[in-house]
Amino acid sequence: MKSFVRWSVTLGLVSTTLLTSVFTGTLRAMALTQAQIIEKLQTVPVFAIADAQGSLITLSVPTQDNKTVSVAGFFISQQAAQAFIEQRVKRDNPQLGNTAQVAVLSIADVFKLQQENKNKPDPVDYVLVPEDDEVKSAVELFRQRGQQIDKLEQVPLFYATAGQNPGYLTTQLESQQVIPFFFDKGQLQSLVERYKQAQPNLASTVQINVVTLESLIQIWQTKDDPALNKIVLWPTPESIELLQKISSSSQEGGGRNNR
Repeated sequence: MKSFVRWSVTLGLVSTTLLTSVFTGTLRAMALTQAQIIEKLQTVPVFAIADAQGSLITLSVPTQDNKTVSVAGFFISQQAAQAFIEQRVKRDNPQLGNTAQVAVLSIADVFKLQQENKNKPDPVDYVLVPEDDEVKSAVELFRQRGQQIDKLEQVPLFYATAGQNPGYLTTQLESQQVIPFFFDKGQLQSLVERYKQAQPNLASTVQINVVTLESLIQIWQTKDDPALNKIVLWPTPESIELLQKISSSSQEGGGRNNR
């Protein structure tokens, strides 16, 4: 939770520039360690369904081979998590549904659960649940790139490139140049528009791209490129609002404790 509070006060897209191939020339870097990946994932909240005691609620889902698997969902959207309680949990188990609540974790928590779960005989399937509108936008972009995708079950991330020799569109975070990857395409579109206004001669070269979170994590684990360490996952507007509330509550609590 501390990382949420620390980050929430810096979430302003203050400028846009390009990060070009200077970072992929003679400079080399090792792939990110698991600790570094966890640090990057720690700043983005996700929303799980928990019981009155705070334990994760799992659902039994049938598989194609007529077995069942226990699934715990972690929603990118808080509203989607609450809707799942109202529309699914209360329907299937009214007693449990009446006490179910939305719990706030981070994507890092999900990543650690997935890693710990790998060698268990009957593992729980910890699943990140993307927002429907963002999935539709991602599928459309994949198709525009020539990939025939009918269904996307992973979490899409949106980023932009620009320039004659395309570089990543960047912004400033805590005085550092970073490459923002967005869960919300609309946020990226705002960044793109600001860049086009600042660099009208390069406006026609801007391209919005998409990758899945799962693919990005795999890239972090395997690729040696210093630019990859500059990628920052940018929370959705809904999550940013939550982070700001957490920050305000923390500051108020600290003020009371100092009295």
